[in-house]
Amino acid sequence: MASVAVFIADPKQSGERPEHENVALREEIDRASMFEGIVGTSAALRRVLSLVSKVAPTDATVMVTGETGTGKELVARAIHRRSWRSSRAFVSVNCAAIPRDLIASELFGHEKGSFTGALQRRLGRFELADGGTIFLDEVGELPVETQIALLRVPQEHEFERVGGTRSIETNVRVIAATNRNLQAAIAYGDFRSDLFYRLNVFPIEMPALRERREDIPALVGYFIKHYARKLGKNIRGVNSRILELL
Repeated sequence: MASVAVFIADPKQSGERPEHENVALREEIDRASMFEGIVGTSAALRRVLSLVSKVAPTDATVMVTGETGTGKELVARAIHRRSWRSSRAFVSVNCAAIPRDLIASELFGHEKGSFTGALQRRLGRFELADGGTIFLDEVGELPVETQIALLRVPQEHEFERVGGTRSIETNVRVIAATNRNLQAAIAYGDFRSDLFYRLNVFPIEMPALRERREDIPALVGYFIKHYARKLGKNIRGVNSRILELL
């Protein structure tokens, strides 16, 4: 949505604009909900926020699904901030961005000498998130061997560092997210069904923006305020034609 700024003009440069359009936009902004940084009032979004409110106080493992860019990490952070773990760490891991041969070490840590280049013990993300929440984004991209190791965390609340010989207990809430169809991945043998059911305890599906178009005016208003403040501009709104294009 940052590209919205391309369409937004400073009123000083765009001539006169019907005042009632700007008033209506400001009223829409005022009515918009701001739930932990999530903007919108549509029925589709309200269903998501209702689920967030229900699951946040619990310790249930959550699976957030939806297309890329729908705000899955925003939902994960909202759950964390509204949980009793909010004073502890929120650790985010993009499983698709870490090389396959390093992902186990990133998640669980490693012992000195466990592989070439392991010059000292290293704590993994699960140890860093102890007492808090770990967000496993793009969890569907994990290699199968890492999936096996990950299964122990929600199942037995423990893990081992790479090259380690003892189990380490962990007290961490797991929130996973994916834009893949994991049921299809299970059928193809790319994702373990037992891990899926351990992670999919409380599913939340994020709607795409095309499924909640009534939120666009509020989002436009939010980004106008954000970039006007950032650029030091006095931008009061957009005209109806630009809003319709958006």
